Amino acid sequence: MTGAKNVLGQAVELGLDPVVHVSTIGVFVPPSGPVITTESPLSTPRNEYGRTKISAERYARGLQEQGMPVTIVYPSGVAGPCQPSLDALMEGLRAGLEQGWPITEGGVNIVDVRDLAVVLARCLEPGRGPRRFMLGGHYLTWSQLADVCDEVTGSRCRRFRIHRAVLRGAAAVGDAMKLIKEIDYPLTRDAVEMMVTMVRTYDTPTLEALGVGLRPVHETVADALRWLAQEGHLDAGRVGRLADSVAR
Repeated sequence: MTGAKNVLGQAVELGLDPVVHVSTIGVFVPPSGPVITTESPLSTPRNEYGRTKISAERYARGLQEQGMPVTIVYPSGVAGPCQPSLDALMEGLRAGLEQGWPITEGGVNIVDVRDLAVVLARCLEPGRGPRRFMLGGHYLTWSQLADVCDEVTGSRCRRFRIHRAVLRGAAAVGDAMKLIKEIDYPLTRDAVEMMVTMVRTYDTPTLEALGVGLRPVHETVADALRWLAQEGHLDAGRVGRLADSVAR
């Protein structure tokens, strides 16, 4: 929180125009309605990490209210090739193919890292003043995401239906166990809250204002899985027909 505030504050003091703050749609989760927009109410996180996100968000908005040229971008789960370290969505894709997809309420918003890069680059236009841009990308239910993985790999992913209350309980137990022993599964209590409450985002104003088009979600997922296998994060046998291009 302090680091984000310091960076934003220093950038404003230097007179940079614009200053781009990369936030997250997580500041709106759990959502208050069926669609998340840049005007949706901010959430009240249950953990310290989430509270730091909200604090940084409020600070950035405070600068905007003072007329500072701060642009805030709200990306969702980011997927695609060449990640320096695996984030939650990429770890989720790996776990989904290795251990199966929990089919439950909610869903996931997926934005391609290359589309996000284009959006951030186009935010660097001086003289536009304070702005906010939503970039959730493609919304998929968990069944739809499993289907996309099947379609790009040509293989059938394992699925298991589970009620959100059971999933919350299992994640809470997992969090407790991780305090004692390392467990290689990205399911946490906070991740479950995102999973079971997520709704689609309203990106149209962003795409129109910046002249950006989103690539198909099948392309994003295929490239993400191929890269995971190429880098050894995922066994090539898990990616089905994508393995042919992994070896090249």
